[in-house]
Amino acid sequence: MLVVACIKQVPDTTQVQIDPVTNTLVREGIPFIVNPYDTHALEEGLRLKDRFGFRVAAISMGPPNAEGTLRKALALGADEAILLSDRAFGGADTLATSRVLSEAIRKLNEAEEVGIVFCGKQTIDGDTAQVGPGIATRLGYTQLTLVDRIEAIDPVARKIRVRRKLEGRHEIVEASLPAMITVVRELNRPRYPTVPMRIESSEASVQLWSNKELQLDEQTVGLKGSPTWVSRIFSPEREKGEIVGDGMSDPVGSANLLVDKLLGRDLLAI
Repeated sequence: MLVVACIKQVPDTTQVQIDPVTNTLVREGIPFIVNPYDTHALEEGLRLKDRFGFRVAAISMGPPNAEGTLRKALALGADEAILLSDRAFGGADTLATSRVLSEAIRKLNEAEEVGIVFCGKQTIDGDTAQVGPGIATRLGYTQLTLVDRIEAIDPVARKIRVRRKLEGRHEIVEASLPAMITVVRELNRPRYPTVPMRIESSEASVQLWSNKELQLDEQTVGLKGSPTWVSRIFSPEREKGEIVGDGMSDPVGSANLLVDKLLGRDLLAI
């Protein structure tokens, strides 16, 4: 059985800057990282490999430099890595992205049965949490979101039982394979690559699949196949804070001044 981990290269959000003229992200000089949630998706796939002997394929859609992200997956133990890169894929929203990823998974399934697809619950650059469910819908896979524990897997009966992290509670769900699972950070603690694996991954091949391999209608992928787009990106304007009174020497007076300020702005009800 093949386990597919979808990972994405994202800008390090601690260093993201916005061009005030074009209202777009400044990418020059900004380091890229593996989407944090996706590291947990990959780790869970590797744990299933350790436990059941499944093979793990890491796939990513992005520009050519995303190859480095996939080499990190190989260094951790992924058996193969596929980069989906083509100018036709550029500018994709979540709908077009899920189309490309699902077609790549379908192509992998032709050679080896795909049993589980892991995705992070969301990416830190888009925060939509839509790509994983989009893949499940397109492939007709069971959809299991917000998973924080794999309770049991029966490869023979093609069943999986997981725990989902919901607001204020957990939910245990049993479902049939194949399944698409989006994971949260509490699921596991990602491993670190060993030095031999790092060296081996630097010499391993990352497969490059363009639209020539996927044969998708270019009107349905990339910017052309995206019904949504970002019209503007901007940094929110924040007013400077105000220090009220002297809390060290006169805490009561400061508290009274604060209450007066809040009442004056109708922010406090008495």
